[in-house]
Amino acid sequence: MRADLHLHTCYSDGKDTPAGIAARAKEAGVALVSMTDHDSLEGLEEKRAAAQSCGLLCVAGWEVSSYGAIGKVHVLGYGCRQNGAYDGFLRERKEGALVRAEDCIRKANAYFGTSLNLEDALRERTKEQTPLHTMHVVRAYARVLNTGKNALETAPGELYEQYFSKGKPAYSDLCRPTPADALRIVHETGGIAVLAHPGRIEAGAAREALMDELCALGLDGIECVYTTHTPEETAYFTRYARSHGLLVTGGSDFHAEDGRRFVGKPVFEADERLLRALRIVS
Repeated sequence: MRADLHLHTCYSDGKDTPAGIAARAKEAGVALVSMTDHDSLEGLEEKRAAAQSCGLLCVAGWEVSSYGAIGKVHVLGYGCRQNGAYDGFLRERKEGALVRAEDCIRKANAYFGTSLNLEDALRERTKEQTPLHTMHVVRAYARVLNTGKNALETAPGELYEQYFSKGKPAYSDLCRPTPADALRIVHETGGIAVLAHPGRIEAGAAREALMDELCALGLDGIECVYTTHTPEETAYFTRYARSHGLLVTGGSDFHAEDGRRFVGKPVFEADERLLRALRIVS
């Protein structure tokens, strides 16, 4: 079954509504989707209804943004439910996101000589109930830095990489959950935990050690098929997953129409084992 299990909507830092994402998926020939917004399951019923209206199957999903010694380690959770553990985790993420955003803004203002504040970042959210994301902060700065005589003319994604990612002037690691925290909350909400886009983690012994550590903690799968993975990376991660008894998943990580990521690309066919784990087939 053709699937795209990594999609973002306006419930986090994506630009499209769930209806828009579902329509794109249908047009691309995708039959199964998961709209995996950052750090929350908000809008789940709207997402399911949008998928159903397009004749698509939909699995509840989210992407927990965790950070370890190796840097950013995102964990996708599928089949999760909103329960007491989720409510507590969401509350922590919302509160922590505000602390982190203020730290980013303080650093960015000092670096750029700007005077933005938290309210500027909050206005970038489409849905007020969702956690603030670093990209909301970045978009607020893009509006200011890309105007005027000395405009940077830098897209938000590039602005993030140059100034807000790990090791850059406006980066903040305050209130970040660890990869172990991410696996724990996915399992406590009844889901399966999948390591997202491992090819974006710096290659080497540290990455393999991380994967081994996550396996020991109960990792269920790896996102082997991904937009920026090379054929060699896809083959490597698939071999690793198979040899460790892990599920193989895939997704586009689509956020917006940017000419780099497309719903349903790369093509991913969910195998029967994955479909059983997602409760699509019995």
